[in-house]
Amino acid sequence: MKYLVTLNGRTYEVEVEHGEAMLLSEYDAEAPAGKAPAAPAAPAAPAPAPAPAPAPAPVAAGGESVNAPMPGNIVKINVKAGDTVKAGDVLVVLEAMKMENEIMAPRDGSVAQVVTQKGAKVETGSPLVVLA
Repeated sequence: MKYLVTLNGRTYEVEVEHGEAMLLSEYDAEAPAGKAPAAPAAPAAPAPAPAPAPAPAPVAAGGESVNAPMPGNIVKINVKAGDTVKAGDVLVVLEAMKMENEIMAPRDGSVAQVVTQKGAKVETGSPLVVLA
């Protein structure tokens, strides 16, 4: 199949066969005939600053924090404070880019604290669970 793709004012003709793409030609994109070039748009008003994220719960001292490896949403928490876990047990399920990622215990231990909650949006490095 052949496709015309316009990106940043350049048009690319691409052919895809058996999952492999091949560039056939590349040229500057042109405005359609008969139309005058569009007037430059007025600068957009600056977007309002996003509201600050709620502060995470304080992490218990002396424990090992299991952190989020990527930004996403917490869809499931499999442990609670006091639970005993083995290395490789799934602690939390984190949805990122429509994929569910299992966050596993890095070692044997007990759960000292669950820092996050179901439905929370977390950033990379946010603490999820603290192991004692």
